[in-house]
Amino acid sequence: MDTIVAIATPAGRSAIGVIRLSGPQALEIARALVNDPEFTPTPSQAILKSIKPAKKNRVLDRALITYFQTPNSYTGEDVVEISCHGSPVILRQMIDLILEFGGRLASPGEFTLRALGSGKLDLSQAEAIRDLINSQTEAAAQQAVRQLMGELSLRLQPLEEKLIEVIVLLESALEFVEDDLPEVRQEQLRKNLFEIVEELEGIASTYAAGHLLHDGIKVTIAGRPNVGKSSLFNRLLAQERAIVTEVPGTTRDTLTEAISIGGIPVLLTDTAGVRESSDRVERMGVDRTRQAMADADLLLVVLDGSEAICEEDTAFLSEVRKVRHLVALNKSDLPSFSNRTQTQSQFSNGAIEVSAVTGYGVDRLCAAILAPFGSVESGNAGLLITNARHYDLLRRAGAEIESSVELLERRASEEVVLIGLHNALRYVGQITGETTTEEILSQIFSTFCIGK
Repeated sequence: MDTIVAIATPAGRSAIGVIRLSGPQALEIARALVNDPEFTPTPSQAILKSIKPAKKNRVLDRALITYFQTPNSYTGEDVVEISCHGSPVILRQMIDLILEFGGRLASPGEFTLRALGSGKLDLSQAEAIRDLINSQTEAAAQQAVRQLMGELSLRLQPLEEKLIEVIVLLESALEFVEDDLPEVRQEQLRKNLFEIVEELEGIASTYAAGHLLHDGIKVTIAGRPNVGKSSLFNRLLAQERAIVTEVPGTTRDTLTEAISIGGIPVLLTDTAGVRESSDRVERMGVDRTRQAMADADLLLVVLDGSEAICEEDTAFLSEVRKVRHLVALNKSDLPSFSNRTQTQSQFSNGAIEVSAVTGYGVDRLCAAILAPFGSVESGNAGLLITNARHYDLLRRAGAEIESSVELLERRASEEVVLIGLHNALRYVGQITGETTTEEILSQIFSTFCIGK
């Protein structure tokens, strides 16, 4: 096994930059960096040393070096972490030296892949590390930590054991019993299998809420020019991000920012006003608006509530009628704002009255944005499935077991019944990595950052 190296901190200048090594030569390379063949740091204790390799004949930096001795490390191998100053120049020099001393640049997620291989964690925990790093909200981070602590694995382990018991019984019957299984025994097997399916479906059902934490919601703000789209965008962001003027068509391009609403990541996009225009640049902006609308999970249609609904508004509402949308009546702070009863009656799903200037109605608007998708109470949610791969495997496992139960009820041979049960066991094992192929592992770890 070779020794891998990577910078574990983000690119750019920073107070500290961390370089991580893992493998049998990690300590030997550290000795070469400090030009001290006898350097033997106490495991898990940081030691301040000068980086002064013999070939440089000068001190490159002063760094804290921490040695984690196998097997008591993240990867299960010898690991050395070097905390030096976060200058890109220093970090580049350090990496070049380590490569000369026998190290190899790590692939994305290779440290965690080695931790998986050494049994330090299972695949669902490894994926939780990636999700924790990528989490955009507190609720998403909490779910990642729960999975990192092995909660999903603990939920699946008794189901695997129960499924194995059924498989062993059927295989024993196939091998040693000439007659069919007694009806009482078959009924117990069906009961056990139904219980497994019920539990798998219960876990899988949490994906409806869990994927919101993981993937978030794409919300595109759209409407005709000068209705206050950019002002509402700024109000939701709580910062002056978009330029706002009284001139129609000020916004010429899409502008996207991430916010959190009720613990759910929301990707909010401000767009150019939709209208016919002879201005080439404005037409390009409208084209981008159309693209953002097509990509959105929800359209937030903004209307000027201080004016009567015009033909452009009516045409636009007719256009979006068949897609998921929400109407916001802006400028409720103006004296000319339309009478609420008259205004609301024009929309089949109602509308939210807001003021981008005063903030009136914004809380109701935020709640309405989440309403079509459901919400997650970050403090009260149990374990949620946030990973589409896990959801797919849980559903497949449940479907295979249900198919086997049907075959069992039709008195099919144990051989046929066992096919679905073995498939289900394999699917569940793919969540924790017990039965995952190298190709799938490569796909998963390619999504990790380098240095983790």
